[in-house]
Amino acid sequence: MPEAVVIGGGIAGITAALDIAGHGIHVSLIEQEPTIGGHMAMLDKTFPTNDCSMCILSPKMVDVARHPLITLHTCTTVCGVEGSAGDFTIRLVRHPRYIKTDECTGCGDCTTVCPVEVYNRFDAGIGVRKAIYKVHPQAVPNLVIRDSEHCIDCGLCYDVCGKRAVLRDTEDSDFEFTIKAGTIVLATGYEAFNARNKISYKYLSIPDVITSLEFERLINASGPTGGHIRRISNGMTPREIVFIQCVGSRDIPLGCSSCSAVCCMYAIKNAILLREKYPDTRVTMLYMDIRAYGKGYEEYYNRAQSLGVRFIRGIPGDLYASDDSVIVQVENTETRELMKIEADLIVLSVGLRPRSDSEHVAELFGIRCDETGFFSSEDQKCGTSRSLKPGIFLAGTCREPMDIPDTVAEGGAAAMQVVISMISGDHAAT
Repeated sequence: MPEAVVIGGGIAGITAALDIAGHGIHVSLIEQEPTIGGHMAMLDKTFPTNDCSMCILSPKMVDVARHPLITLHTCTTVCGVEGSAGDFTIRLVRHPRYIKTDECTGCGDCTTVCPVEVYNRFDAGIGVRKAIYKVHPQAVPNLVIRDSEHCIDCGLCYDVCGKRAVLRDTEDSDFEFTIKAGTIVLATGYEAFNARNKISYKYLSIPDVITSLEFERLINASGPTGGHIRRISNGMTPREIVFIQCVGSRDIPLGCSSCSAVCCMYAIKNAILLREKYPDTRVTMLYMDIRAYGKGYEEYYNRAQSLGVRFIRGIPGDLYASDDSVIVQVENTETRELMKIEADLIVLSVGLRPRSDSEHVAELFGIRCDETGFFSSEDQKCGTSRSLKPGIFLAGTCREPMDIPDTVAEGGAAAMQVVISMISGDHAAT
């Protein structure tokens, strides 16, 4: 029986891979990052239960690494796709880690001695990492990666590694290979809206204006501040925090006309965590509409109100920096009151946008993007996990914005479509 290939190692791709492998079909899981886990690995808690994100995700990541029918390819990208349903040939490029993967134990000795500190993308820029590093403590596979771009070749990591697992630039390079597959699942995920495009909110110009993803890393116990919320400007605990909703969602002039589905709820989650952890901090949420559509979501919204989170229906036009705060002027559209809030920290609830390479990926796989830029699925009545090309299925936020439970459900739905088509051998029916 031909194998299945899953592109993308976030929670949708992980779910799809485990479900397919659970039916006795070999799966190759392709991930371009050094570790699987995706955006979910960056989060502190999940709504509406406030469960630890990594407590849910980490066991699944380990299951992927240990499953005898799953072959994991990290630091790997797709460079070509040929064939049709039942007989795909996928050309891949494995990018160098500059590490002997069969020798490295992920002990971190090399990271400890490395003198170079650079921007840490996993911490959304709030923290730093070394030039040789492990993305996060629960990374799967449990390997470090050497960043040859920023490495100064001081030699300390070579000397300290007892396994002699660190390679020099000349000892590792791109490696091209191919995989034959009967079906493909695309679970390539999303990108967060770039808040710099919302010029009036002065992101990066005013230090205490941050994005929701940066806030997630601040409040996370494994983040750069150990879970302590601090102002970027002076390191003090903020006493007035304002969440601004729909940044990069429902904004036609920015080309972001659709709702991102999750922003209201993840902001409410963070507001609840703030009120529980810092009861003396005032929390205000500025919104267009609260969209609490899922099971238990309305009750979660009510819980935030009962904890003292202030909800104001209105979106500010501009933010202004004062001597020791950020000035927010907004009209409460329910009372027509003009309000002026002096905030210590502004959190921009950025929306979910298609990946910048979505058009390229769609062309590569012979599918299409819809008017919003996400991958276009077959007619709704035929199953949303089916793409417009037989044998290729879609899972998760590469198709449209959705929360984690819906993403997991879509990963499972795509997996079942794969299993049915491969076991029956009726690839044309897909």
